Amino acid sequence: MAPRKRGGGGRSMSFIFCCFQSSDHPEITYRLREDFVLQTMEPTLPIPSYDELDAMFSELVDELDLTEKHREAMFALPAEKKWQIYCSKKKEQEENKGATSWPEYYIDQLNSMAARKTLLALEKEEEEERNKTIESLKTALRTQPMRFVTRFIDLDGLTCILNFLKSMDYETTESQIHTSLIGCIKALMNNSQGRAHVLSHPESINIIAQSLATENIKTKVAVLEIMGAVCLVPGGHKKVLEAMLHYQKFACERTRFQMLLNDLDRSTGRYRDEVSLKTAIMSFINAVLSQGAGETSLEFRVHLRYEFLMLGIQPIIDKLRSHENSTLDRHLDYFEMLRNDDELTVSRRFESVHVDTKSASQVFDLIRKKMTHTDAYPHFMSILHHCLLMPHKRSGNTVQYWLLLDRIVQQMVLQNDKVSEMHFLLLVKQQVSELGVRLHELSTNKLEGTVWAEVDDGKVFKILDLADIEKTFSAYQRQQKEAEDDTLSSKKVKELSVIDGRRAQNCNILLSRLKLSNEEMKRAILTMDEQEDLPKDMLEQMLKFVPEKSDVDLLEEHKHELDRMAKADRFLYEMSRINHYQQRLQSLYFKKKFAERIAEIKPKVEALTKASKEMLQSRNLKQLLEVVLAFGNYMNKGQRGNAFGFKVSSLNKIADTKSSIDKNITLLHYLITILEKKYPKVMQIPEDLQNVPEAAKVNMTELEKEINNLRSGLKSVESELEFQKKCPQEVGDKFVSVVSQFVTLASFSFSDVEDSLSEAKELFLKAVKHFGEDATKMQPDEFFGIFDQFLQSFAEARQENENMRRRKEEEERRARMEAQLKEQREKERKARKAKENGEDDGGEFDDLVSALRSGEVFDKDLSKMKRNRKRINSQTTDTGRERPITKLNF
Repeated sequence: MAPRKRGGGGRSMSFIFCCFQSSDHPEITYRLREDFVLQTMEPTLPIPSYDELDAMFSELVDELDLTEKHREAMFALPAEKKWQIYCSKKKEQEENKGATSWPEYYIDQLNSMAARKTLLALEKEEEEERNKTIESLKTALRTQPMRFVTRFIDLDGLTCILNFLKSMDYETTESQIHTSLIGCIKALMNNSQGRAHVLSHPESINIIAQSLATENIKTKVAVLEIMGAVCLVPGGHKKVLEAMLHYQKFACERTRFQMLLNDLDRSTGRYRDEVSLKTAIMSFINAVLSQGAGETSLEFRVHLRYEFLMLGIQPIIDKLRSHENSTLDRHLDYFEMLRNDDELTVSRRFESVHVDTKSASQVFDLIRKKMTHTDAYPHFMSILHHCLLMPHKRSGNTVQYWLLLDRIVQQMVLQNDKVSEMHFLLLVKQQVSELGVRLHELSTNKLEGTVWAEVDDGKVFKILDLADIEKTFSAYQRQQKEAEDDTLSSKKVKELSVIDGRRAQNCNILLSRLKLSNEEMKRAILTMDEQEDLPKDMLEQMLKFVPEKSDVDLLEEHKHELDRMAKADRFLYEMSRINHYQQRLQSLYFKKKFAERIAEIKPKVEALTKASKEMLQSRNLKQLLEVVLAFGNYMNKGQRGNAFGFKVSSLNKIADTKSSIDKNITLLHYLITILEKKYPKVMQIPEDLQNVPEAAKVNMTELEKEINNLRSGLKSVESELEFQKKCPQEVGDKFVSVVSQFVTLASFSFSDVEDSLSEAKELFLKAVKHFGEDATKMQPDEFFGIFDQFLQSFAEARQENENMRRRKEEEERRARMEAQLKEQREKERKARKAKENGEDDGGEFDDLVSALRSGEVFDKDLSKMKRNRKRINSQTTDTGRERPITKLNF
């Protein structure tokens, strides 16, 4: 690590530690600037008595805020050197004595600047003077004696800085003043007493986090370095996470880390080549993931990391590699290695070599295997069934339901060591009670300062006759209500209902949903719903309530009591008076559904046609089968002789054939490698067979059944049309005109679909025969399903090959980096050794920031993960050798 640069106080400290020249004492040195000349100081006053000197020197050492090791070294000095150091330091303090050496001066200046919030009216010189004052405070907090810091804390100087940060306008936020104020906090935290004061302040870390809202890159970097270092301090990690939640609300962000990922991804304007900010962000992210609860809890790390993955950090990391910056790459390496290590740990829980967390199907399969044959499996299925019923529209607030479910599951995972049914219910009850308390406090607060805060109705209750009030008013209200009820009941007329009670109830439900009068429904049916009053789903329900002959006979007997009829009875009576009501309703429903049903059939027919043509015309497919045949013949040589072809179902056995060297590699992986090298055009086979996945979903039996239903339905409509043409037309009856036009168009559309299906079937039979299969037994979903499954396996294996290639390249790159890191660590070790021999440790917070910035703080974890990776790889190789290769059946 590079030596820390100190402010003005560095001169006095340099002098102190260069006075250790006697061979009887440990040598303590400090790196000096090349242009700095040390002036020898000879004390002019006589040495006081030993006890007096010891007391004076002890006061001086206390002010320097040294570590215990350096304090012992200081007290072990001879009396002459102690006196020399004391006189030198006191002389320096006398020379620097003035207004700026007292915290009161800076606090007054801060308050004055905060009161004048804007920079708009300031001259450039005045703004520079303000910044100079704040920079002077930053230097004083680093270099002045300990009593300066103590006095600054006692006078509540930190609150002055925080208030200034809270009250800044936009111009000040984007200025150097903002950066300098953050620097003052960092300087204060570089002192053990100051750091403890900052961390104990209830708002300090939250206000520091608010400073991330600036566009000033230097300010952002300074804030991230402070917060990253706070993560390394005991108790600091939790404060930082809470501060990021506070920032989310303050900046109205969707998630607490959204701004960080946005800045990490920005590559235009000032952000294009700004590697320092991207390094600071990655350093902060790694500190958040690996410190605090993340040091020991895998669940916490996975939970927190997923917040970043959901925001898209992985593709951003891949993009950041282009900067080719060694420090940034070091942080990127740590993020990825920690993630890989955690995923490896998770995979061991499932007895798997690798868990692809990006694959929803693989994650689901693992969970299903874990839950099967356990008491929790029925509850797991219940969760899945209810998820199917959850809102899933892309628009609206449906995402809130899923967000709530996500939060509940996250909390259960994070508290899995103490979750119980009672504990979980107390999660819920506590939130409800807290809400009640907040509402109560709100209502109480609203009374303050009003007349209601001064009145007490409890005194009045002692005077009033409460029983008399209840008797006088409650009884009166009850009697009045009873009288009204009697009046209403006397006016009610008993309804007449002759149809089945359950049928009447269901009919009433339907009518309440339709919200149309009987007359309006009658008009809609006669006009074939020209105003679109009857939706398709309502028509389907109305067909269930067509008046039966028994209903019509009963209703006709009571038609003279029409006014007394119940709503459902009246509806059925009115509909029964429409000529051929049921046939009209069926024709109307068929007309409304026809276009939808044709639209469902056409894509299936087209998929069959296109997929069959693709299978017949694809040269790449032919080449692939040729290569697979050669593989099979070579692998089976000496057992069955040479084969001239194979069943297409054998294609999917390729993915099940394991390598005898590595159980993670299958014959399909190897085949793809050969194709990429020798037959690169064959890799375009997914593009050649684009329609195969859709064709694999087509069931020919169901398709032909739907075609037959359409044919019979259209025939029924035509028959009803012929009947209605022979009948006299009622006023407003438009059945003949509307249905005539519909039948003409529908017949044409249906004929077109029939022709397309005949062509599709012919092409499909040709394709099946082309591949040597039995056309009488093979259905489209089975035939195309074989190739669809192969294409999916082909794509997955191709991606896995790519992942293996990347891992190999990554391991080679890391090996090169390991050599560089080893050399760098050696340099740092020597630097630390030199520091232990001579430098002061008063700036330990600066050391944390520097170690975090360079990534040195993660070195130990990186080395450990690399050792684990090598051990696991060697174990995997050893176990893999025991598996024999499986041969294909050709």
